[in-house]
Amino acid sequence: MASGDVLALVEARLTATFGEPDARAAVTFVGAERIEVLRFLEPGEGLHDGLVRYVTLGMSVQPMTDPTALVADPVRGPRAELVLTVRAGRAATDEVLRPLVVLASAPQVEGVVVAPGASLDVGEPLWPGAGFTSVLVGEPGGLVADLELDEPMDPVRFLPLLPMTPNEAAWKRVHGATALEERWLKHGVDLRDPLRAAVALDGD
Repeated sequence: MASGDVLALVEARLTATFGEPDARAAVTFVGAERIEVLRFLEPGEGLHDGLVRYVTLGMSVQPMTDPTALVADPVRGPRAELVLTVRAGRAATDEVLRPLVVLASAPQVEGVVVAPGASLDVGEPLWPGAGFTSVLVGEPGGLVADLELDEPMDPVRFLPLLPMTPNEAAWKRVHGATALEERWLKHGVDLRDPLRAAVALDGD
């Protein structure tokens, strides 16, 4: 299956799930494939009740390879695209384009395997004024179902990104991803709020 076929199938899965994208843009880094970011709007009842989803398109062209492997398999290996969901109209979140492409290019440029539970840091705010410079990679399947490809290719998984404050990222390194997610849930944190503060990390 050609890379163009993979991308066509991925985009078809995204439009079947979210509808047609209302915007798209592309960034290319030296040594990496061209990666686009598609934006999907989901209107809400109020001015700030809607959601905006940013989804990469191009990360899944090549399988991710274990950096310890002596030879990279051009066919087998995990494939993924990244999904970031935030509440619309509360911050300049469209500026997340470049950070998302940086993260999506990491498997090609740095040889990392992006998987659920991982922390990814871009070293700068995800958008102007954001209190987040990193994200936690969530479990796939909740928003977009895995996309099966022809054997022996692995399916494409759509990995949600959950923005973390620096304190949350440091706490997660000590206690683990599951503990942080449980703390978010316990305190009713709205992970889609681009203006949210860090969850309480002391006590119960």
